[in-house]
Amino acid sequence: MSEKLCRLVTLGCKVNQYETQLVLEALEKNGFREALDDENADLCVVNTCTVTSNADSRSRQVIRQLAKQNPGTKTLVMGCYATRDPNAIGLLPSVFEVVTDKRELPDVLARHGIVDMPSGISRFEGRRRAYVKVQDGCILRCTYCIIPQVRPGLRSRSPEEIEAEVRRLIQNGYQEIIITGVHVGHYGVDTSRRRLGQERFRLPHLLRKLDRIPGDWRMRLSSIEAAEVDEEFIAAAADCEHLCPQFHPALQSGSDTVLQRMRRRYSVKSFLDKLDRMREVLDNPAFSTDVIVGFPGETDAEFEETLETCRQSAFMKIHLFPFSPRKGTPAADYSDQIHGTVRQERMARLEQLEREMAEQFYASLLGRPLEVMVETESTRAGWVCGTDRHYVPVELPGTCDDIGRMCYGLATRTTRQFLEADRVEQTRSRPSAQSDGQSLSIQSFG
Repeated sequence: MSEKLCRLVTLGCKVNQYETQLVLEALEKNGFREALDDENADLCVVNTCTVTSNADSRSRQVIRQLAKQNPGTKTLVMGCYATRDPNAIGLLPSVFEVVTDKRELPDVLARHGIVDMPSGISRFEGRRRAYVKVQDGCILRCTYCIIPQVRPGLRSRSPEEIEAEVRRLIQNGYQEIIITGVHVGHYGVDTSRRRLGQERFRLPHLLRKLDRIPGDWRMRLSSIEAAEVDEEFIAAAADCEHLCPQFHPALQSGSDTVLQRMRRRYSVKSFLDKLDRMREVLDNPAFSTDVIVGFPGETDAEFEETLETCRQSAFMKIHLFPFSPRKGTPAADYSDQIHGTVRQERMARLEQLEREMAEQFYASLLGRPLEVMVETESTRAGWVCGTDRHYVPVELPGTCDDIGRMCYGLATRTTRQFLEADRVEQTRSRPSAQSDGQSLSIQSFG
């Protein structure tokens, strides 16, 4: 029997990337292998995104390109855009199956002879760190967001299944595991409701359970809503040795009036109070965030409030998004849309502020020991690039043999793009969350 070839393309978030890896491992268990660049795939799988109109457009473009580059192929399309507009997807060339609900994916694949669906992944193709999806679905109703319509309800995986997957990935050499989901902070909400009379098991409990897995590895949380940062979560973050001190609470806007129009669940003051409380308990945590620029009706004064809130938050990184109206959401029908030129001007000002805040945070790490996940070689001979526990980009001496490994350094210099570090050897375990960051005993490397 001739070998079956597949080609998979992912657009969008970490959850999509995880789900594509799961499909790849299912295909491999059923006799497929990934096609090389010069080979024609029998089956193409596209995991689509619909968070913006550009994501829709890019999804359609990828499907057409695959049909052109793989004559005679069959294309299976899944993901959020497939859920939102299956009819449009079905009209594209080579598409033979549109999966509108990923819960039905095992049944869809079984109809085509792919019957052995794994319960989790064992590797993460092409990546140095692995994502682990712990839950799916969102029940919030932010006025700009289409995701609750394409990933409705809440579905949390069992703690035992998640732990087994994390252990398997660590055993297979992954030293950084990213805990992800559509709304990670709602992990366990659905199962806690079903288990009336039983002990709650929410995100802080999951983090503590995973932290007990031994080994030289680290865990990172992909995101957390500010409304879910309570004392229980902060205590778990402080206690978990493997958890990186980098958190991503999505601000979206730093103006209370805009937050109300967005139907977000916090005020600017409560958001800032949560960050202050985490800084009190944790040792120099890093904060990144999302900000939507040019939400309908955003005035110059409201945008200035967002700038000021970002300054007070001292974010290490900001993911900026110009407002993109999504048909079917309330904000798409608001009459006071912001002109594109205004959005771009505001984006440029926030980008400048982000660069300033990043440099300030990098400087706060000078003289501190760094634990760096090495990802690539630097353009400088004899140097490598990676990220530390705070998700700060770091360059330090090394070779290609270090790629995929945890290396250690002492931060010596900042640039606008990264931290530079001397290479050192680790001789004791990493510092605890409440230490001064100096408890590593280090010695010069080489």
